[in-house]
Amino acid sequence: YAFFTHSISVAGIFALLYYLFFNHRFEYYYIWQHSSTVLPHSYIFASFWEGQEGSFLLWSFWHVVLAWFIIRKSGPWEAPVMVTISLVQVFLASMVLGLHIGTLKIGSNPFVLLREHPDMVNLPFVKMPDYLERMDDGRGLNPLLQNYWMVIHPPTLFLGFAATLIPFAYAMAG
Repeated sequence: YAFFTHSISVAGIFALLYYLFFNHRFEYYYIWQHSSTVLPHSYIFASFWEGQEGSFLLWSFWHVVLAWFIIRKSGPWEAPVMVTISLVQVFLASMVLGLHIGTLKIGSNPFVLLREHPDMVNLPFVKMPDYLERMDDGRGLNPLLQNYWMVIHPPTLFLGFAATLIPFAYAMAG
């Protein structure tokens, strides 16, 4: 039940972030930094994993998908294998949460508002109450990444990364 809840959470975060990207909600630093209104839909789709936060979410998503195959097919190995998979998910989640432990910062949260991001907090335009109405566009996808391979390559690459967890989890369970 815990992994089911986790799976729904990962899918929900994934869906929410895509909603924010496709609706150009530039009040979020991650959306502003990686998207713009002039990008075609496929590149807006690829903007999701341009940054660290989206890449870790994509990696976590593939782990969830593969873990459901483990739950269905592993039989008596399910419990020890899922312990390893769940521990890796905890690590990836910590990279997306943006934890602050004293002066140590671990990861980065994709839902930080533009006005609250450390790079923007002291800039004069975020102090204006209507600064969002003055923003027409985000920074957009890096021009070097505006290629159809950017849409295909990272999801495939992260599926491969995620798949390496399966033999590792069985080895740890053994």
